[in-house]
Formats: sequence, structure tokens, C-alpha cells
Amino acid sequence: MKSMTGYGEASQNIRGGKVTVQIRSVNHRHLDLQVRAPREFLSFEEEIRKLVREKISRGRIDLFINRYVAKGQLRKLEMDEALVGQYIAGVTQLKKKYKLAGDIDVSLLSTIPDVFHVREVEIDSAGERSAVIKALQGALKKLEQSREREGGHLRADMESQIGHLKNIAESLAARAAENGVRLQRVPSGNGQNGGEADKDAGELSNVVFKGDINEELVRLKTHVVALGRVAREREPVGKRIDFMLQEVNRELNTISSKVPFIPVTQLVLQGKERVEKIREQTQNIE
Repeated sequence: MKSMTGYGEASQNIRGGKVTVQIRSVNHRHLDLQVRAPREFLSFEEEIRKLVREKISRGRIDLFINRYVAKGQLRKLEMDEALVGQYIAGVTQLKKKYKLAGDIDVSLLSTIPDVFHVREVEIDSAGERSAVIKALQGALKKLEQSREREGGHLRADMESQIGHLKNIAESLAARAAENGVRLQRVPSGNGQNGGEADKDAGELSNVVFKGDINEELVRLKTHVVALGRVAREREPVGKRIDFMLQEVNRELNTISSKVPFIPVTQLVLQGKERVEKIREQTQNIE
């Protein structure tokens, strides 16, 4: 059992910096994945989404991918050596032709337009893609560990509630047996008073028949046992538990309507309270 709430983070080095992946999950009925990443990584965003979907089936997932590069690493200063050579050759030729004085130095060359220019450094797409995937896998692993820890706490509380449900089912069976015996001991008449006795016997027969909840108790116990078994599974079980709780509630409602005695009604209400507590926890379960 895993909680839908968790957090994971991991980083990988790239040329001149690093990429960091942060992933956070909270409750949601379905899988809702939001990815925020630099535009340089858009080409493999679908691969990123696929990796997340393989690990997570339910929850609101916020995935942040950040790229950190040291200052000066994103741009490169370049010199047009061919252009410098042409300038030097041209100035040298000019000096010889017109017998001009002076030397060609750095201060002169640095004033020449277009000798130096700055360009954006192309990223290592393959290397950074690999780094992002590794960081994502690391973050997903930590997220899973976080969700499993929280899921362990939820399972412990849920198993406690399921234990209470088992006790309630046993108490309902005992109460139903007591009520059945009491009803059968009500005198049904010995043939005297004719139709009145037959009428009383018929009403008693209807009441006893209405109070037979053996099938409901069997199903109730079966559902509760199944709940305990499902709560120990590692795969996503939230939707299954929610469905099983509906079945438990149905049996409790039927029992309450068939045996409208205060002790039974009180037990049914206690059972519904436990079901509601489990349902609240189910909202947090994947």
C-alpha cells in the first residue's frame, strides 16, 4: 500500500553545471501529471511522462526540472582570425605603399568591428538527456520510498479499523442469534381462538423470516476479511478498497433493515463509522 502523498529529488552533473529533478505528489482521483522543464528538454518530454506513468497510477504529480549552469558557460567569445589577418595585411600594404609610420598593435586590432563576437553555446543534447533521465529515475525512487513510508502509517490505521469491523460483525451475529431465539419463543397459539391464533402465528412467521440475516453476515465477514488482505498488497489498491467499502455498507444497511432492534442498530452505526474512517484514509491511497 502506498500513499499518494510524497516527495523526491535528485540531481546529475552536466557540462558546466547540473540538472535537478523535483517531484511532488498529492491526492487526486486520477493521474494528473504537470511537467515544468526548460525548453531545451521539450524534445524528450514524452519520454519523461512515460517514465512517471510507469511508476505512478494515481495522484496529482508536479514535476520540476531545472538546469543550472555557471555564469559564462552559456556563451562563448570568439575571434574572427581570418578577418584580423585581412586587416593586418591591408594595414601593412598601406604602410609600404604610402611610407606610413606606426606599428600594428592590440589596441588597434581591438577597435576593428566584428573581430570579436559572442555566441550561445550549443547544449550537449544527448548528454543532458541522459542526465535528466537519471535524475528523474533517482527522484522517482525517493518519491516511491516516501509514499511507501506514508502508506505504512495508513495501513496500520486501516488494519486497526478493519479489526474493529471484524469484532462488530461477530457481535452482529451474536445479537442476531439472540433475537432469533427470542422471537421463536413467543407463543404462537394452540389452535384456540381460531383465526386470531392463526393470524398471530402468521405474523410471527413473517417477523422471524424478516430477521434472518445469515447470508448478509456471511458476506459482511467475507468483505471484511478481503479488506484486510487487500490492505497488505503493494500494488495500487485505493479504488478496490473504495468499492469493497460500498459492499460492506450495503450489507450493514440490509442487516439494519431486517433486524430493527436497538442493539443491532447501534452495532450497524458503529460499523458505518469504521467504514467512513477507512474511506477517509482511502482518499490518500494510490
